[in-house]
Amino acid sequence: MDYSSFSEAYLALADPIKEVGSVANEVVKEAAPTSEELEQAITTGLFTANNIWMMLATALVFIMHLGFAGVEAGFGQAKNTVNILFKNTLTPIIGILTFFVCGFGLMYPGFDTPGWFDFGGWFLNMPANGTTADYNVGYTYWTEFLFQAMFAATAATIVSGAVAERIKVTSYLVFTLIFVGLIYPIVGSWKWGGGALDEMGFYDFAGSTLVHSVGGWAALAGIILLGPRKGRFAKGKSNDLPGSNVSLAVIGVFLLWLGWFGFNGGSVLSGDPGATSLVLLTTSLAACAGGLGGGLTAYLVSKKLDLGMVLNGILAGLVGITAGADVISPSESLLVGFIAGILVVFGAVALNKLKLDDVVGAIPVHLVCGVWGTLAVGIFSSNPEHTFWIQLKGVAICGAAAFAGAFAIFFVLKKLFGIRVSEQHEVEGLDSHEHGMRGYTIVYDE
Repeated sequence: MDYSSFSEAYLALADPIKEVGSVANEVVKEAAPTSEELEQAITTGLFTANNIWMMLATALVFIMHLGFAGVEAGFGQAKNTVNILFKNTLTPIIGILTFFVCGFGLMYPGFDTPGWFDFGGWFLNMPANGTTADYNVGYTYWTEFLFQAMFAATAATIVSGAVAERIKVTSYLVFTLIFVGLIYPIVGSWKWGGGALDEMGFYDFAGSTLVHSVGGWAALAGIILLGPRKGRFAKGKSNDLPGSNVSLAVIGVFLLWLGWFGFNGGSVLSGDPGATSLVLLTTSLAACAGGLGGGLTAYLVSKKLDLGMVLNGILAGLVGITAGADVISPSESLLVGFIAGILVVFGAVALNKLKLDDVVGAIPVHLVCGVWGTLAVGIFSSNPEHTFWIQLKGVAICGAAAFAGAFAIFFVLKKLFGIRVSEQHEVEGLDSHEHGMRGYTIVYDE
């Protein structure tokens, strides 16, 4: 075999092969992204993922309004079902529109120095970089508004359940307009808007105080000025007025539990896997412990397996963990939720003794357990800067402002237009008199 011919052939091809390899290397180098391009791609991907999670969380919080409607209609009397559903339908409509017009500007005014009041302007105006990561590394300006607007409407819905079955629809709607447009965003700005409470070190992750107890204080003001329903406290006794549909109430509670994954999970304000997973876990554990605490306590008090107290115990646990879902450990969240379940039962007992009529237990759930959950941050938080004294101070300030503001609104409405329906309308049912229709078509003669 003539090896010289192979050698000559190889030498003849060597230079062209080297040339092709060199060209290929240059092509690969030109096609490969630079470190800056890789960083930009990662940033864009994270921004998109975070924004998708925040939009999903917004949708979950929106579903909570259906949950509230189910709970209130289920616990309310059949003759007032349409009235209750009408209020629950109008509440998010008014809440979102009002927050668009002025609420967002009041809640996030951009304080020059942390204070008690500032105003960021009328109507929602997107900044030039509002749809890019330059505005917020987590989500767009529109997503931020929608998420926060759902919270605002939720605070008003809490009031709806407590004052049901005897409040005038028009008075309730006017109250909602003012409360969501002024009181809620001003109080919220003190912490979430970078105001005085934030400067103080007060902590409320997702709104045990800023949403739930603020709504609870407003509900308390409403039922004080309204008075109890006819027959609720008669002949020195506390009389339960039968709800229309227990199944609907159960469905409503589970819808609220589902919505809380967005309420608390979205409050991470990103799709961060570690933080979001922790929050969803503590939220669920507190709900379970709350339901257990409510059911066991109710049995010890009344010797009955009270489904209503189990349901309100679940909601109590959810409200209780909301302030510290990101800074309280899973094991401690069980304790927070269980104590909330106990408190909701004794809160209901206390209202009965005071002859305060709360149709769905909104005050024990949202006010009492909202306060407890906020104080629990000062006890269980993993952050040593979260102290019990600062939490107590923040609760007191927010409570005083919310109660005084709501009481003033209800009081003025009572003097100007009246806030309670006539005795005849209340006895015969608000559905027929105020809406001309019934929630249930099957009517039994008494």
